Amino acid sequence: MKLGVCYYPEQWPERMWANDARRMRDLGLSRVRIGEFAWSRIEPQRDRFAWDWYDRAIDTLADAGLELILGTPTATPPKWLIDEHPEILAWDAGSRPRTFGSRRHYCFSSPIYRAESQRITTLVGERYGQHSAVTAWQTDNEYGCHHTILSYSPAATVGFRRWLQKQYGDISALNSAWGTVFWSQEYRSFNEIDLPNQTVTEANPAHRLDHMRFASEEVVAFNREQAAILRRASPGRDIVHNFMGFFAEFDHHAVGADLDAAAWDSYPLGFLDQGDDRPEIKRRYMRQGHPDFAGFHHDLYRGCGGGRMWVLEQQPGPVNWAPNNPAPLPGMVRLWTWEAFAHGAELVSYFRWRQAPFAQEQMHAGLLRPDDVEAPAMPEVRQVAEEIGRLPALGKENARVALLFSYEAQWFLRIQPQGAAFEPLRHVFAYYSVLRGLGLDVDILGPNAAVTGYALVVVPAVAHASDDLIARLAASEAQVLIGCRSGSKTINYQIPADLPPGPLQKLIPLRVSAVESLPAGHVEKAEGGGGIVNWLEHVHADCPVRLSLEGGRGIWFSHQRFHYLAGWPDQTLMRNVLLSIAEESGLSTKNLPDGLRISRRGVIGVAVNYAPEPLRLPEDVSAGAELLLGDWLLPPGDVAIWREAGNQQG
Repeated sequence: MKLGVCYYPEQWPERMWANDARRMRDLGLSRVRIGEFAWSRIEPQRDRFAWDWYDRAIDTLADAGLELILGTPTATPPKWLIDEHPEILAWDAGSRPRTFGSRRHYCFSSPIYRAESQRITTLVGERYGQHSAVTAWQTDNEYGCHHTILSYSPAATVGFRRWLQKQYGDISALNSAWGTVFWSQEYRSFNEIDLPNQTVTEANPAHRLDHMRFASEEVVAFNREQAAILRRASPGRDIVHNFMGFFAEFDHHAVGADLDAAAWDSYPLGFLDQGDDRPEIKRRYMRQGHPDFAGFHHDLYRGCGGGRMWVLEQQPGPVNWAPNNPAPLPGMVRLWTWEAFAHGAELVSYFRWRQAPFAQEQMHAGLLRPDDVEAPAMPEVRQVAEEIGRLPALGKENARVALLFSYEAQWFLRIQPQGAAFEPLRHVFAYYSVLRGLGLDVDILGPNAAVTGYALVVVPAVAHASDDLIARLAASEAQVLIGCRSGSKTINYQIPADLPPGPLQKLIPLRVSAVESLPAGHVEKAEGGGGIVNWLEHVHADCPVRLSLEGGRGIWFSHQRFHYLAGWPDQTLMRNVLLSIAEESGLSTKNLPDGLRISRRGVIGVAVNYAPEPLRLPEDVSAGAELLLGDWLLPPGDVAIWREAGNQQG
């Protein structure tokens, strides 16, 4: 459990560096992330380098006993490079080049930029790769931020055509897979295929899906090139990338395969304010964030990182980019930190050390104000550092529940949602939130992960179900809940010949004969409480109906240990179904009050209170346990940590 901070020595007078480094160390920080935006200072002109300031900055931080995470500076190519090669710029969906003046102004498909990226990564890696204080590297910064995954540039067009030819081999195979006989879209050669933008109305969905697959693979290749360079130049150091919240435009599992740990940037308040949560949720959690936002991403990225996860940017105060930017409730920065550790984070790093008085992020809070005075988060970080020093280490997570998450499924369902309210990422998040409200720890797994050892596996809206996934689910001993729209498409974006859920019928004998999307506010009421919202399926089943709508239509079907839920359940119905299946799985659940979340790591339990009122932990948690931190009655924004009953030794 390490604490760190993001620092930008190039943005501050050199006379401040040594004092900053000393204050960081005295605060209890051990790692500092630098350099991810420093290309123009490292190389102010082509092949004219200014390494001296960077050498001194690294040595100053190292002399204070701090470990360094160095970033490759490729998220911000300098102006001289854009002037030399304007063709490296990405193009937006309107076929306009995205210009210089902010960040992420490059196209992943540009061969020129790929070469420049490798060149600067090699130079930085070879110069600092063996420095004793450099313990990790961050590739680039926030892939895809500001909608920069899909580029419609000439370079992307050439790359996409080449990718299609490799995938299909023959143009007739593509025409068949895409169904281009529809609307007379048939192609005679791969060179005739444009990118799926600027069409009069909806572009061919299979065309769009392949474009997203191609764009994702470009990100994977870009990241892999940097990681390979850094492994050669700086062996033994961790390589990470900082992913973002609620972002699914590329396959993070595929990128994570080339990393040592997956990291992400945690901004609970900003995402709550700009998100689509109900107004009453936004009001209740305005200064805390949604109780499951951070936990969901901790568990998601732990899965992307092969079991290892960091937080590279933790919100310390108001941000600058949401529609509204309230300050965190006192105690929340400490709570977010402990919650990250409770979900397996090895590092929590705060963004940023000092609030900048200039440029685009001058309204974004830091640990220090621009005048060098401590900001409200600083005492909370100091408190966490002190608590880490006197508390036992947290053990391995104890999750018995797996939630499957497929990035490709997100693309399938976003291309043709069939209803304005069907947001697939929010659908997955809803399942996660209910599971956590039942007091269950959750592993979020990719579609290719092993599912052995779990008591319950939840499969929400995995649009294309591979034969391998079906075999793994069949071989597991878990209760398996399959959500609506799973198995609804073939790999080429067509309705299965035997209807949805397609090959999942090998696990549960039913067919979806028709579907309908429901308008906002409409609920198809279910027997026993709750109901279906947003999406409803009409099912013919050769297995028992576990639950029906009030009109008699079946919505929950079971066959042996496999279950199918034929619609988007509201929170009440989802909770009722998951509670029943969890009990059949032998899992112990809890009825947690709204805003209270509990995690178990080994014999240590951690509770956090997101609610604006005090909440008491359930008696079956506190009975006989040894309280190590906090109280069983948790004030708002507070944390409790305990050792479970019977485990007071060691």
